[in-house]
Amino acid sequence: MTLCRRDLEEGRMRELYMAAVSPGHALSDEALEMSLRSTIAQRPEGAGWWVFAYGSLLWNPLFPFAEAQTARIHGLHRRFCLLSMASRGTREKPGLVLGLEAGGSCRGVLYRLPAKDAVDELRLLWRREMVVGSYHPRWVKAYPDHAHANGHSHRRAHYAITFVVDRKHPQYASLGHDEQSEVLATACGAFGSSADYLERARVALITHGIIDPYLERLAQSVKARHDGLRPR
Repeated sequence: MTLCRRDLEEGRMRELYMAAVSPGHALSDEALEMSLRSTIAQRPEGAGWWVFAYGSLLWNPLFPFAEAQTARIHGLHRRFCLLSMASRGTREKPGLVLGLEAGGSCRGVLYRLPAKDAVDELRLLWRREMVVGSYHPRWVKAYPDHAHANGHSHRRAHYAITFVVDRKHPQYASLGHDEQSEVLATACGAFGSSADYLERARVALITHGIIDPYLERLAQSVKARHDGLRPR
C-alpha cells in the first residue's frame, strides 16, 4: 500500500493510526487546524508558500507545486529519530522515519505551492505530517543550490515550512547507528518497510544530485544485515 492523496482527503491516514495504536493517538481536525493557523500566523513578512522536503515528501509529495529546486537549510540535520507505529512499523515492532534535529545542515528540495491553493494544500499536508503531533512546524530559511552561468552562487533565501521533530513526543527515539540499522532492516508497516523508506529517500536525493553520507552508511549497514539473513 502506498500513501495517496485520497488517504489524506478522506482521513484514512488518521484511521490507520487510530486502529494501530489508539483512538486518542491521532490529532483531531480541530487540533490540526489550530496548529496550521498558528504556523500561518507566524509566516515571515514577504515569504512565499514554500515547503522544504527532506524525507518522504522528496518522492511522494502528494501536492501540486509550481516550482521545485534543491536547497540547504542550516542549524538542522536529517536523522532517523521518529518511531513509526503504523506506516513503516507496528506498535509491537516500531519502524523509523526521518525528522529534523538541531545542529549541522540539511540539503533537500524546496517546493513552491501555487498561492491560490496554498492554504488548502497545507491543510492536507498537516493531515499527513502532523497526524500524531510528533513535529514542530517551523519557518526556516532555505538557500537554493543553483548558480549563475558565471559561476557565482545565487543565494537568495526563501522562507519555507518544514517539520522539526518534537523531542518530547513519546515516539521520539535517539538511537545509535547499529540500533537504527537493525530497526530499518526489520520493521514493516501499512505503507511498506522502513528499509524501503530509507532507500526511497536515498534514491530521491541522488536523483536531485544530492548524496547524503548519513543515508549511504545506513543503506550499506541495512544491506549487510539483509545479506546476512539470506540463506546461502
